[in-house]
Amino acid sequence: MLLAIDAGNTNIVFALVDGDAIKARWRIATDPRRTADEYAVWLHQLLQLEGHDRSVVDAVIVATVVPRALHNLEVLASKYFGVTALVAGRPPVDWGITLDVDEPQNVGADRAVNVIAAHRRHPGDLIVIDFGTATTFDVVDYTGAYKGGIIAPGINLSLDALVGAAAKLPRIAIEAPDSASVIGRTTTSQMLVGIYFGYVSMIEGLVGRMKAEVGRPVKIIATGGLAPLFERHVKLFDSIEPDLTIQGLGIMYDRLKARL
Repeated sequence: MLLAIDAGNTNIVFALVDGDAIKARWRIATDPRRTADEYAVWLHQLLQLEGHDRSVVDAVIVATVVPRALHNLEVLASKYFGVTALVAGRPPVDWGITLDVDEPQNVGADRAVNVIAAHRRHPGDLIVIDFGTATTFDVVDYTGAYKGGIIAPGINLSLDALVGAAAKLPRIAIEAPDSASVIGRTTTSQMLVGIYFGYVSMIEGLVGRMKAEVGRPVKIIATGGLAPLFERHVKLFDSIEPDLTIQGLGIMYDRLKARL
């Protein structure tokens, strides 16, 4: 089976993939100082809990936006699984799509992998929104080419900035409000309205502008750990797919196997 690793700025997701099926997935906080040995102890225990031995892993593929984390993940693959880690976007694992932007070498691995999976699963023009540390909006045309997008601060980053700069404001948990009212009655409810519905308005406004610029019918695909947070109050999403990055890594691995 394939061990697919999505190393983001906040969390690293490990998933056991068998063909099109994701057999198990685990998440750990991103820490570039974490060693291959620490990953191995943690993963070995989780594999056992799911009824798997580490010998079931015969390939490892990594997408990372945290360069400092890559070395220890590569050591994990070679030392504990006996394979050379494949890295998305690095030969022999090419993207297999056109990155039609001015600086293709700077496109985040997670964004390119999301585009690959979204295009495989949905025909036509797409906007892929990934709700993570940052919120990214990526435009994919009907041929599967990545045309560009938007990078915005994630909702938790926005909250951290607000609380960090205003001494009397408390730290609150971000959640979908029960009410659609945007007039808060307490300090905390006013903060929640400002952060949450301000973010909803940003999503709706940016997507509206992007759709107008594309000029053709567009499907909106949401992914990332925070995507379900907006499902109640954002009516734009055609599909919410939390495993899009892992699915994209699986597709890239299958393409590579087919070439070899």
